[in-house]
Amino acid sequence: MPGRLYESTWGRLFAALYDRGLAATEEAGLRDRRRALLAGARGPTLEIGAGTGLNVPHYGPGVSELVLTEPGEHMAARLREKPAAARADAVVAAPAERLPFPDARFETVVGTLVLCTIPDPAAALAEVARVLRPGGRLLFLEHVRSPEPRIARWQDRLMAPWRLIGDGCHCNRDTLAAITASPLEVEHVEDGTMPKAPAIVRPLIQGAAVRPAD
Repeated sequence: MPGRLYESTWGRLFAALYDRGLAATEEAGLRDRRRALLAGARGPTLEIGAGTGLNVPHYGPGVSELVLTEPGEHMAARLREKPAAARADAVVAAPAERLPFPDARFETVVGTLVLCTIPDPAAALAEVARVLRPGGRLLFLEHVRSPEPRIARWQDRLMAPWRLIGDGCHCNRDTLAAITASPLEVEHVEDGTMPKAPAIVRPLIQGAAVRPAD
């Protein structure tokens, strides 16, 4: 996990450049994927690792309450500065592995381009399952380990430097396997590609996983 010095230097710069760095990818189709995913959000909704708030404009009228968490201080500062953040009922500084909410608090949890950066994804997914109501859903949009061996080998080779550049991003993480192994049940998933992105972060999955009814 990035240390204090890293967060105060590169972490600050990464947050400042994040929206600009993703602009071409958003315009080329990632924004449309966000919109399609978030159309499924219902009821009290929690977003983990909300970053600079790129998802916020896409939440629909089915969301009765919106709570955003973001552990990075510079990302959270950027998020709070955006006019769109006023739509949220709360912005909470908390890591996904330790969510400060009671059991069964939310009907929907959202994670986009976040499970790659979380130090302990298994713990985070267990927390997501805990705060979801029975029958509640995790909506996810994540770049993942490539099914193509050649690309996967490059993901392994470049993971360490990419993790430094990408603010903790593990470009070779098999996130679908992590979700499948969690207390959640994958409801549906589709493969895709992140447009105008480096090959090692291009493979994409989008879908939903449900907390089984008790």
